[in-house]
Amino acid sequence: MWGNMKFKLPVFCGLFFLSVVTATFAERGSFDLDRWEKVMQDIRTKATAENIDKSVIDETLKSPVFIPGIVKSDRNQSEFKLTLEQYLNRTVSDTRVKNGKKQRATYPTLLSNVENKFGIPRNVTLAFWGMESNYGEVKSKYQLTNAFITLIYEGRREEFFSKQLIALMKIADKNKLAINNIYGSWAGAMGHFQFIPTTLAQYGMDGNNDGRVDIIHSVGDAMYSAGNYLNKLGWNQDEPIMHRVILPADFDRDLMGGDAKKTFTEWAKLGVMNMDGTPVDANDTVVGLVADVKNIDKMLESQTDENLDSDVAPTPVIKAYLTYPNFYRIKKWNNSSWYAIAIAELSDKLK
Repeated sequence: MWGNMKFKLPVFCGLFFLSVVTATFAERGSFDLDRWEKVMQDIRTKATAENIDKSVIDETLKSPVFIPGIVKSDRNQSEFKLTLEQYLNRTVSDTRVKNGKKQRATYPTLLSNVENKFGIPRNVTLAFWGMESNYGEVKSKYQLTNAFITLIYEGRREEFFSKQLIALMKIADKNKLAINNIYGSWAGAMGHFQFIPTTLAQYGMDGNNDGRVDIIHSVGDAMYSAGNYLNKLGWNQDEPIMHRVILPADFDRDLMGGDAKKTFTEWAKLGVMNMDGTPVDANDTVVGLVADVKNIDKMLESQTDENLDSDVAPTPVIKAYLTYPNFYRIKKWNNSSWYAIAIAELSDKLK
């Protein structure tokens, strides 16, 4: 019942006070009012030391709300159980591709400017936009000041979320934004490209020339900020993200996690083939190799079942990807190989 309730603090009275302080939390027991007040004071002290305007500090701490549901989300992040194929079916859907093409037609000049200024191809920008917020359709539900204060109070990653809140306060101060009107995810990501405040503080750009950076309400600011971030990560517009390949069924699975780096020539000698069954080109380009290792047995079994009715059943193979440096730049944005594969697949469809 507590997950959907929000408590305004430190305003307490009567039974409402009792209901709050007796709310059960897995690690700390009942709500700790003394700790809550100490968190408020620490925030004020840190923000003052960072020369953040007093009006921004006062607004941040004016009527903070503790949100138990955020604590629950932070402690119970579900294990990722989809296969790669299922994940791609969800993230690189026909609808997302169709909507991406509409956005490409809507913002041709802006996308071209990002490409020319930062060297990020428009299809890549669109792919990140689609993955992060479905082109701005996903609406954030949490007031970020409350989200961060709740997570600071919880304490599991107090230092990290304290840095995020201070960064958010600096951003609001610098750009004259109403801090309590900034919304994001429960973990603090915001805007069209889901930046956390420290990332926005470092890479945020004014894309519409209004003298401030607002990645929630300005598509121009959001795209320029994303382009700047990818540029600073070292994006190479002349390089692919990945190359689809197949592997023999007995291929060494320890080499499929993306960490092992070899030249195309070396991979070819190990049996890596193009999708048509020909050996990959022999050259000195160094790349990694990624496959859905956990589900390889299911993949091979499925191919065997499909071939039972065939007079000449082909030998089962493992579908995989040779991964270029751009692939690992995507992983600096989101440290998931599947996310990087989805960006590559979606960007290919948005060319």
